[in-house]
Amino acid sequence: MSPAFFDLSARAKLRVTGADRIRFLNGQTTNDVRKAGAESTQESCVLNAKGHLDAHVFLFATPNDIWIDADQELRELLQTRLERYLIADDVTIVDVTNQFALLHVLADSEPKISGAKFCFRSRRLGIDGWDLWVEGTGAEAMKSGLAGIYRAMDESEWEVLRIENGMPRWGRELTPEIIPPEANLAPRAIDYEKGCYIGQEVISRMKMSGQTRQRLCGLSSEKVLLPGMELREGTRIVGRLTSAVFSKRMNAHIALAMIKRGYTEPGRSLVTLADGAETGVKVVSLPFQSPVIPSDPVA
Repeated sequence: MSPAFFDLSARAKLRVTGADRIRFLNGQTTNDVRKAGAESTQESCVLNAKGHLDAHVFLFATPNDIWIDADQELRELLQTRLERYLIADDVTIVDVTNQFALLHVLADSEPKISGAKFCFRSRRLGIDGWDLWVEGTGAEAMKSGLAGIYRAMDESEWEVLRIENGMPRWGRELTPEIIPPEANLAPRAIDYEKGCYIGQEVISRMKMSGQTRQRLCGLSSEKVLLPGMELREGTRIVGRLTSAVFSKRMNAHIALAMIKRGYTEPGRSLVTLADGAETGVKVVSLPFQSPVIPSDPVA
């Protein structure tokens, strides 16, 4: 795949300032905000007291601010959720969604282009990439400049890459019913040594038991798969498809699904059911085969 870029400007963006910002956010998120910097994004989750997802976020820190982005559906909910726990903290949370464009470049090396306020590593698809935060007035010029170096990627291409690399998305695999380890977020978004945060007790118990009620898995099939399809083994419902595409690279219909414990081992055969029609599927490891890794453009 040739290096490409994708426009993520619709994502919600928050700027957090104040002397207590690091301590406050560390009590709200699953990763260790004290380790966040301006070199790369930190993936994290915001939970409720039962350990369920309130939000899935990426953040980075500059000397006086912490910058957060999340799915556009969370624009109002995330700020309200964080401010609910502000009591006497010296923290201010400002919505800057409309002030910045957010562009993601899929390439190994840093984009050689000027004009971004921030440029740092970000593995949003589980592979090397770069986030560019561009102030609104320079957004169109930046996109034009990137288009001269990289291929512009559309939503359907992004979705295929996301699913091929087994990356969950808010509103699909990530919902308020999900606990982060169920969506395979623990290696990237949870720091088990950081100390207390809302929902930590549930996450710690899950780690100690080594058990989850369900797990995000991959599926492959020779026939079309659709989000929402039930997964069955015999008469038992064991899961549901959350995202599905046709992968040209794999020449197969592939999907992500939340599957109940006991039915998640790679190679297991299951059946999807939709409108009375059955389709055979096979459980596969994530990411599908090997990650899709783009090469750098020729200088």
